[in-house]
Amino acid sequence: MKGAISGAPKGGALEGLRVLDLTLMLSGPYGTMLMADQGADVIKVEPPTGDVTRPMGPFKTSREHETFGGYFASINRGKRSMVIDLKKEEGKSLLKRLVKEADVLVENFRSGVMERLGLSYETLAKINPKLVYATIRGFGDKRLGESPYETWPAYDVVSQAMGGIMGITGPGPDNPQPIKIGPGVGDIFPGALNAFGILAAVYHAERTGQGQFLDVSMTDSVLSLCERIVYQYSYQNIIPGPEGNAHPMLCPFGLFPVKDGWVTIGCPSDHFWVILTEKMGVPELGTDDRYALNASRSERRTEVNNMVSEWTRQQTKSELAQQLGTLVPFGPVNNIEDIFNDEHFKIRNMLVEVEQPGADTPVTIAGSAISTSKTESGVRGRGPLLGEHTAEVLREFNLTNEEILTYRKNGAIN
Repeated sequence: MKGAISGAPKGGALEGLRVLDLTLMLSGPYGTMLMADQGADVIKVEPPTGDVTRPMGPFKTSREHETFGGYFASINRGKRSMVIDLKKEEGKSLLKRLVKEADVLVENFRSGVMERLGLSYETLAKINPKLVYATIRGFGDKRLGESPYETWPAYDVVSQAMGGIMGITGPGPDNPQPIKIGPGVGDIFPGALNAFGILAAVYHAERTGQGQFLDVSMTDSVLSLCERIVYQYSYQNIIPGPEGNAHPMLCPFGLFPVKDGWVTIGCPSDHFWVILTEKMGVPELGTDDRYALNASRSERRTEVNNMVSEWTRQQTKSELAQQLGTLVPFGPVNNIEDIFNDEHFKIRNMLVEVEQPGADTPVTIAGSAISTSKTESGVRGRGPLLGEHTAEVLREFNLTNEEILTYRKNGAIN
């Protein structure tokens, strides 16, 4: 790592790590956001038109007054933005100058884009042998395993479908229609794995002086998230289908109705089942041979879930929380209004206010789920304006004002 520079974040565990972030949309920016939250200097290198998510809402006031909406703000906080036109030869040469002093370059273009620009891993590694070059693609990069789907474009819904998660998500055996997971896990989980892979590769580079090429497939990532279906098929030769709101191997373990919504209750061990039956007023079921062991309960899953549901639907979330909260794995099903009113998320800094350019009042975005005791972590400021830091970054990479002006005149930068 190159050491902290003037405009970069200070105090984080990744202070001094320079990341050239060429990613767009969700998967790549989410991963680089994780590194920015931990103090890395993430330099978002954007085309003249900016990341395609900049004009996506929602907006605090209106698109007319705000330079970016909530989509961009949430996953690009704490980064610096510079504009480089990589379609121009001058822009390509400028990126190569930056690569010489960077630790990491991340991109999530379709396969072959960087090669056509003359900016392949092989080209950039000659400039900086210690460079960690990280990619996220729908089906991976042929350097590390050529897929028959290599040229297919992929988004969250595609990787969710092909990676297996939709196949086990749905109302249940009686209605096997697949359902897409709400959050973009087909983007977000690959982004998180990419950040982890980058840090592993940086650790290797620091010890050996050797950078490397890093390949994360969105579809592979979803399959790794669904690891249970692999061993179920391998061990038992079964094809798991939509699970509904229950667990295929634990009982009771899932979603249950209450007067004012829904709650989750889990009994991953028989000890919790004994406590639950006591609270339900039927302690004899805790030792009954038909229900005492998880294997027996799982065989009678419908019966057990119906018994628990009959008890829970007579109470409210709050009443059950008081009875079960400290004794059995339990949690109410929250909507976002519930989350904003829950002290847990405030205390844990999971609801963070940041400035919204063009709006008179701040907006709230999700905070960092990673907390550290010795180093600063978490949201380090709003998302950047398009090209807001171009000149600042170039000066830190030792370009003179005259060189910056020349690049600006020939259209390589904004």
